[in-house]
Amino acid sequence: MKSIKDYRVLSVAAFSFLFAYLLSFVFEGQVLYRTIDTFGTQSNTYILVAIVAHFAGLFSCGLFIKTPSRAKSAMIVGMAICLIATTPFLFAPTALWFVGLVAAGYAGGCAVAAWGFFLKRYTPKDERIKSCADVLVFSNIIMIAINVVTVNLSQTIGLLLSMLCLVLGEALIAILPAGTDKETITASTPETARKSPSDIRKPTLVLFLFVAVITVTSGLMYQVINPAFEHLTGLVSWYWSVPYIVALAFMRNLSPKNRLQRSLFLYVGMGMIIATYITFMLFGRGAVDYLVVDTLMLGACGIFDLFWWSIIGEMLDYSQNPARMFGVGLSANVLGVLCGDVLGVIITSIQLPEAEVAVIALTVVCVTLVILPPLNRQLTLLLKSHVYLSAYANMTENQQSAVVCQLKLIDPLTERENEVLTLILDGKTNKEIAAAMCVGESTVKYHVGNILSKYGVSSRAELISTLLKAQIKA
Repeated sequence: MKSIKDYRVLSVAAFSFLFAYLLSFVFEGQVLYRTIDTFGTQSNTYILVAIVAHFAGLFSCGLFIKTPSRAKSAMIVGMAICLIATTPFLFAPTALWFVGLVAAGYAGGCAVAAWGFFLKRYTPKDERIKSCADVLVFSNIIMIAINVVTVNLSQTIGLLLSMLCLVLGEALIAILPAGTDKETITASTPETARKSPSDIRKPTLVLFLFVAVITVTSGLMYQVINPAFEHLTGLVSWYWSVPYIVALAFMRNLSPKNRLQRSLFLYVGMGMIIATYITFMLFGRGAVDYLVVDTLMLGACGIFDLFWWSIIGEMLDYSQNPARMFGVGLSANVLGVLCGDVLGVIITSIQLPEAEVAVIALTVVCVTLVILPPLNRQLTLLLKSHVYLSAYANMTENQQSAVVCQLKLIDPLTERENEVLTLILDGKTNKEIAAAMCVGESTVKYHVGNILSKYGVSSRAELISTLLKAQIKA
């Protein structure tokens, strides 16, 4: 009988093969570009169709994949559909190319989202950053091998190799036990997830915005930076993802409990992105120039990607449907890349000198980077609040009272304010509190304002953070 650790390895390997296929073909992969160029057709429409379909698959998967057995079926069937949908690309362009990209993009998105169940089941929360790093590293290594074959030998062989990845991924997923559909909490899930009144929708929305904003730079890279070095075909085919892999390998060993350390690296990544566009403007277009620009750009992408992948991994414990949480999180990445692609196409279509294009792209990047720190702070506060409220909900009434009583009040709470505070600690919104108390929302806001002032805090997040410290002391 295999151990959880063995199943974790199988799960990571299976997903790595699936992701390698997506990276090398569906998601702006070299195999897709080379195949399109071979037949002399326009690539932009095909690329857009694939990305939109992939986004739809990631975002919608959680609506109908709600159990472990369905997640396993979704991965196997999804990869089978991708395999069939890719076959037309072995032949000359027909309408089946569009149909195939839509089918492969959507089915691939569903298969990726469904893996959230396996990540949650087979990887403990404090190890998920390592599983995510392993998946990204292995899939990119496989992608590099496929790219080298595609560029130096034949795009047909590269396409066949990407299809082989699907076969291997299916075989490995078939071995994995999915678990029973009655399981909502796994051995790796903390007790706090059993009874979690706090609404996860707001942290999910902030996470979605955070990931979308942080990945706009990736889309810009595809349209602004990559075309400038397309003449370095051989070098680009193997070196492109190397800095990304190195950054992932480094970030993999950071402590998952040290959020401050990870946040510092987020700022390092922001600095590297800015340096990328500055060097792109100042340097030439030779091999050494490419090595510098690509190292900065892809190194930053590696930092960013593992940063938000690990956050999504942690948030799986606060959702009863890992496929929905994982899919929505990754769909934000696809949306960000798509927005960056569109911005890049608009910028490059103006027919400005390359230096001016780089300046405009740098301006867009700076705007997105300015948005990141407040989003990161908001997300951190929301996640801490959610963790506290989940733990609070699992305490006995005596324990809850002890935590609240430890805090010093400027003035004692009224009976009505105590009632509102209880509902706040149940994770209720102002609207939900108003409905529960049969009062207007303005009345609730008035009571909440009084509670905050009596505790000497300025927001709900600060109130919950203060209570969290009290919980730790207790």
